[in-house]
Amino acid sequence: MPLPEYHQLVDEAKKEIKEIDAEELQRMQQSGADFKLIDVREPDEVAQGAIAGAVALPRGQLEYKIDSITTDKNAPIVCYCGGGGRSALAAQNLKRMGFKNVMSLAGGYKGWKGRTAVSL
Repeated sequence: MPLPEYHQLVDEAKKEIKEIDAEELQRMQQSGADFKLIDVREPDEVAQGAIAGAVALPRGQLEYKIDSITTDKNAPIVCYCGGGGRSALAAQNLKRMGFKNVMSLAGGYKGWKGRTAVSL
């Protein structure tokens, strides 16, 4: 169980970043919008399923290896994790690195999977 401090960090990060829901991500995908989708989960989590089109880049390597995905500070970037906490922290750090159009998927992969299961 995460410590209360983790939840506090996530809550603070969410105040500084933009969150989108699964429906908004789906609209972006369906419209053909040009954006980078980054799965910040660990490899064992990604192996259990991922959102189509996502690039896997674990949270612990994100800041170091973001240039392998994009160096464009204006490029739209959507980060996601399992439930939305780690991706909020990832988006916050990318924003601090100068990326101007970073978003986090609220509810993460669990929310995405639950939403798409309902809509199918």
